[in-house]
Amino acid sequence: MTATSATGSAPAPGRLGAARAGTRRTLATARRVLTQLRHDPRTIALLIVVPCVLLLLLKYMYDGQPQVFDRIGAPLLGMFPLIVMFLVTSVATLRERSSGTLERLLTMPLAKLDLLLGYALAFGALALLQAAVAFGVTLGALGLHVAGPTWLLFVVAVGDGLLGTALGLFVSAFAATEFQAVQFLPAFILPQFLLCGLFTPRDSMAAVLRWISDVMPLSYAVDAMTRLTDQSGVSGLIVRDLVVIGGAALVALSLGAATLRRRTA
Repeated sequence: MTATSATGSAPAPGRLGAARAGTRRTLATARRVLTQLRHDPRTIALLIVVPCVLLLLLKYMYDGQPQVFDRIGAPLLGMFPLIVMFLVTSVATLRERSSGTLERLLTMPLAKLDLLLGYALAFGALALLQAAVAFGVTLGALGLHVAGPTWLLFVVAVGDGLLGTALGLFVSAFAATEFQAVQFLPAFILPQFLLCGLFTPRDSMAAVLRWISDVMPLSYAVDAMTRLTDQSGVSGLIVRDLVVIGGAALVALSLGAATLRRRTA
């Protein structure tokens, strides 16, 4: 009985050690990416400054119509981080692929998931910072008014930034150059931008377009922000939208992990 118990309990420390080693590798990858980005002030400016400038322009475009800014400001607060994080993540990850960095890393005892989680953690931290700055500027200096809880507005904005990060990691597998990675922005994001319900309610679209819109994650990001603009409290539909956003991000990360072997073979 003693030998059996010892044998039965032996795998647990091994699994725990493997998990700790994986966590260390993930954190090391995240630190490396953040260190590289810290020495790239133009990318930091793109991440932090550009969304705030766009929201400022939007505010003064409707300077005499504050109700319009209140109606579309919240959806765009979630949309701009998603677009910018998608662009930066796809280009930065492709640079790692084309330079051979990923190939060298995958020759080490580094699981693909550990590597991808490291990238996601680094860019996710930037998405959190970006959302915090844009959130503070929009609700503070620009005076955006929403009916729902402001903390949930911030949560949705962060979720949108993380979704953009995951999508950028995924599509970087299908580009051979940085220029091609940039081309995925109009090809992959702009159709979602047009069909997300920002310009016209999705219920009034043609049936085919409505069906396409229903499977696009950006639609749920805009829906969540729009509901927070119009409704007080936390509704079940907002929770559903957040679950869809998180699920889409996890699917994109899983697909990105599946492409690593093909791109680095």
